Amino acid sequence: MFLDRDGVINYDKKYVYRIDDFEFRPEIFEVLHKAQSLNYLSIIVTNQAGIGRGYYSENDFQILNDWMKREFAKKGIRIQAVYFCPYHPEHGIGKYKKDSNFRKPGTGMILQAAKEYDLDLKNSVLVGDKPSDIEAGRNAAIGKTILVKSDYTINANGLADHFIDSPIEICNFL
Repeated sequence: MFLDRDGVINYDKKYVYRIDDFEFRPEIFEVLHKAQSLNYLSIIVTNQAGIGRGYYSENDFQILNDWMKREFAKKGIRIQAVYFCPYHPEHGIGKYKKDSNFRKPGTGMILQAAKEYDLDLKNSVLVGDKPSDIEAGRNAAIGKTILVKSDYTINANGLADHFIDSPIEICNFL
């Protein structure tokens, strides 16, 4: 199972990089427990343009990422990997200003995970809260896409295989 971070795992508060600002969506723990019980691997794929824009560093991101994974582990949930893209083609600064296939809707993060974990993408699920997440899943030929309602998804019904109001509803489609 591929999951976007901001908006799916935690509440999207725009460029979250500090532990104090990170707020898990409480239902995500139940969702990932169920996914794990069904032998899904949990892989996070997240655009992190805040790094590219200079709002925070890759080290800041890794500190939060390591903490997040420890919090999941405390609840018996294993996150196999977190892939992130720090680049932005327009607003990136210095080395981060570039177009990258790793930035969703590109497929780079998904295809790298598929190769590294020998994944069957046709039997995988992608969950996101933005159209670009779903486009990345479709572009990578992921078997099932789930779009979580957000400020980014107004009038987006029909874009994904399933359009849901809350991450807890993911359990209905595993």
